[in-house]
Amino acid sequence: MSSPPELSRRGTVCRGRLLILFLLSAAVLWSLAPAAAVDRLALRLGDLASPMLALQRLSLEYESGAAVLRVDRLRLGQRQWRDLALRCSHATLTFDAVHCGAARLSVAGRVLPLVAELELAGDGRGELGLTFADGGRLGLTFEGGGLRARADRLALDKLHAVLAGLDADIDTLFERFRPVATLDGELRWGADGNSPARVSIDVRLFDAGFGSADGLQAGESLELAISGTARALDDGWAWQGEVEWRHGAAYLHPLYLEAGPSVRAQGRLQGGVVVVERGEVALEGVGRLDASARVELDTAAVLELELELTNADLGVLGPRWIAPLIAPASADRMYFGGQLDGLLRLQDGELAQIDARLEGAGFGFVGAAGGGGFALGPVGGTLAWQAGASTSSRLRIGGGQWERIALGSFELEASLYGRSLSLAPARLPVLDGALVIEHLTLAHTDAGWQGVGGVVIEPVSMPLLTEALEMPRMGGVLAASLPDVRVSPGEITLNGALVVSVFGGYLQATGLRLVEPFGVASHLSADIEGRRLDLSQLTDTFSFGSVTGFVDLSLAGLELVRWRPVAFDARISSSPGRYPRRISQRAVQNISALGGGGAMAAVQRSLLGIFDTFGYRELGLTCRLRAGVCMMDGVEGGARADGGFVIVRGGGVPALDVIGYNRRVNWNELVERLQRVMADNVSPELR
Repeated sequence: MSSPPELSRRGTVCRGRLLILFLLSAAVLWSLAPAAAVDRLALRLGDLASPMLALQRLSLEYESGAAVLRVDRLRLGQRQWRDLALRCSHATLTFDAVHCGAARLSVAGRVLPLVAELELAGDGRGELGLTFADGGRLGLTFEGGGLRARADRLALDKLHAVLAGLDADIDTLFERFRPVATLDGELRWGADGNSPARVSIDVRLFDAGFGSADGLQAGESLELAISGTARALDDGWAWQGEVEWRHGAAYLHPLYLEAGPSVRAQGRLQGGVVVVERGEVALEGVGRLDASARVELDTAAVLELELELTNADLGVLGPRWIAPLIAPASADRMYFGGQLDGLLRLQDGELAQIDARLEGAGFGFVGAAGGGGFALGPVGGTLAWQAGASTSSRLRIGGGQWERIALGSFELEASLYGRSLSLAPARLPVLDGALVIEHLTLAHTDAGWQGVGGVVIEPVSMPLLTEALEMPRMGGVLAASLPDVRVSPGEITLNGALVVSVFGGYLQATGLRLVEPFGVASHLSADIEGRRLDLSQLTDTFSFGSVTGFVDLSLAGLELVRWRPVAFDARISSSPGRYPRRISQRAVQNISALGGGGAMAAVQRSLLGIFDTFGYRELGLTCRLRAGVCMMDGVEGGARADGGFVIVRGGGVPALDVIGYNRRVNWNELVERLQRVMADNVSPELR
């Protein structure tokens, strides 16, 4: 059975005094003996031990003004070293003291590149000074059973270079993070027979920095002030301390942190476990942050952690702490506002409880191009989650915006259990319609969120929608029934049909798949079909000239990246049936531009100056977009011997064919010129 701390402390003091007495007795004997008779002295002492410091098989050898102090094993806290020797080139033994100067220290046979000085006085006081090549100094003072360690501009990276290879754990730490720092300050440890042992620390770490090889953890120009005290108990230590971050910045992926926070805490150290009974964190944007914890020292495992947040400003905390955690790739495009109170609790390293109360909160994404995006607010209500228990959360959202589409106020109510969430039916007003969530269940896996749901879009006016999207005004309505919505990490798949009643006909989108909707590389894919679209409404809307009749549209394999088309197979062709088919002179010119210069024969060009409109039998145009180039074709079966293709096949009186010759058209150039046609009512010229 181990000795009580009090007995151990008394034993340490007694052994220290025995050592001094032994050395001084030897010095007395030496001084009384004839000078020529004593030229060599060897002393042996067993072990010295205390809770913080232990030396085994201590010995001193003196010969002709030089001395060697040997320690078979040295333990300091939890660290230990073997085979230490302090070789003094200038040693003196007197009745009052033992002095060792210009000494070299070796560990396991390796001589360390530093100069040491040792002095043991008759009053029980001892001093050991270590001076490094860069001028940094570490001094140890032993007095009355206590220990004082003083550092003066001690460079920790230089200290490690001296001690490299002596401690594998420290070597690994320096190899992984390459830390640099300078240390000033002192540590005191004291014990006597009448009071418990006490430890105090007051140090400043400055000019500090670190960096991992992968760049995910780094810090520079760091300055920390650390102070505290500890008092021995029968079964451990009671402690209190403060850490103040005064200068510098650090990146701990995905968080970027700057100086300012400070921590005050008190607790106990028992059985290798640090217990934080009460902690107060001073953090910008937070009215109060209290903490308690239990941490295992050997593994740094968090056994318990509880953080209670009061009156937190989301405008300050959101960009620094929340955005990097929930959307690191888009953190710089997120914004926050409002107040938050909350509680977070960890148990055995796992999240055990979250409670949050929001008041006047708001958050959103700025669009990738700097506009639009997504926003919600003001938001009020509660969020509650607890491991192994069913909880309910309810939020009131005052409104929102997606791109340029405004959302009305609505409420969300959810049941949570474990890592799953079930959303109650909800109706989100959108313009004069609504997005109705009929059901939605989500679960969080190691890969991210996934789940299923059902959504209905109640009819939304196309005139209001196109105005909100700053598009040419269109008639009709948009509606959708999406009974099978699937969510997976970074992706939303909509199995169902989204239908737009527009231009007297309809457009139907199926196979909708959205990847990273708020990311910088958002990706949408779908197949779109249009039936019996009224060309007179379509051409009037886009100021393209006048065309009467109807067309069908097929847009297969549509892919949008950042909401711009990068691939599709498109075909526009005349709808079947009997109806008036006329095309204006300006529409002929604009359509012919799609086929490149010389799209009409000269004899047909002469007709443009005579007639305002022409009859046609059918029209057709295809575009296969790949890598920014549109491969074009015309009416099916309309290939010509001269390499051209028929876009409009004439019919009636007068009749006119539009022939295209340029099958490869740069997509961006084509879009820009068509936009100019519609804006300026000027016929384009493609080269």
